[in-house]
Amino acid sequence: MDYLKITNTIVSWIKEKVEKAKAEGVLVGLSGGIDSAVVMALCQKAFPNNCIGIIMPCYSNPKDEMDAKILAEHLQVPYQIINLGKVYDSLLQEVTKADKLKNVMALANIKPRLRMTTLYYEAALRNYLVAGTGNKSEIEIGYYTKYGDGGVDFEPIGELVKTQVRELAKYLQIPGEIINKAPSAGLWTNQTDESEMGFTYEELDNYILTGQAEPNIKVKIENLKKISEHKRHLPPCATLN
Repeated sequence: MDYLKITNTIVSWIKEKVEKAKAEGVLVGLSGGIDSAVVMALCQKAFPNNCIGIIMPCYSNPKDEMDAKILAEHLQVPYQIINLGKVYDSLLQEVTKADKLKNVMALANIKPRLRMTTLYYEAALRNYLVAGTGNKSEIEIGYYTKYGDGGVDFEPIGELVKTQVRELAKYLQIPGEIINKAPSAGLWTNQTDESEMGFTYEELDNYILTGQAEPNIKVKIENLKKISEHKRHLPPCATLN
């Protein structure tokens, strides 16, 4: 793939989206991972003087915060650290008073939703748009939190599968430690994307791009696509006629 052409196309597209919204810049949540790193690099090219990264630890792996800072400093973009740990604790204290179920995913998904609330607050202060960090692989199978990291204004890398994002990261000269770290949503200790999905990004990307996969992998992917269909559409309205 021609990553120079892809870069120029996405950068122009970002500019167009922001200008059409009559906004003044772009804001990106920096997780310390490859997707947010690539999106930040593209946004910085589109708006070199009007973009900012927001780092939002919430009982996260300290290395993720460190990598996010490394990325921001590498790109020479301003960043802000907003620790959401106390906010998470306060909300948890209220919502779990009568909760005997202790659903792990319900608790984990609070974090990306708190982060998106924070991003939109910070964006509103500046009249910026919130750039999403979802790639095509994640979007296809719904591997994101609805109204969390899925609640954004636009998705710059939404047409690139994970393996393509990795190659684009190399082209954009993202630090190697970020490119090579195991992809993780960071929702709990030692969580990784691939262990949670049950297949590798290479297997998923190959199926998206070619339709080819081992039968058991194909079943898993198609099932995830089916049960996450609601995430890829606006909420349905009742039909009255």
